[in-house]
Amino acid sequence: MAGYRNSRVAEDIKRELSVLMRELKDPRIDKMLTIVRAELSGDMSYCKVYVSSLGGAESTKESVKGLKSAAGFIRREIFHRLKLRKSPEFIFIADNSIERGADISRKIDSLSE
Repeated sequence: MAGYRNSRVAEDIKRELSVLMRELKDPRIDKMLTIVRAELSGDMSYCKVYVSSLGGAESTKESVKGLKSAAGFIRREIFHRLKLRKSPEFIFIADNSIERGADISRKIDSLSE
């Protein structure tokens, strides 16, 4: 039963983080930043958040720096919005899956021509 709760809370965190990232005023955080996935630990004390940007790897790394500096604010906001007993500590990780997917799509398009 606990596994279902973890996955539901992880999806709720992902949804709220998407909204919250649009409200952050840090110029390092890219406006086209996407949350790829959120992994919540079994005891809900840590949450790994994988983010990717359409701007490329450098833009994603800069955004991760901005998110790490705003981690305390994000943690407090998620705590209040989801009404959790304890808020997880967020670990932001740059992921290049969107860029890799776009590259694969370009290669497939070039093969069909």
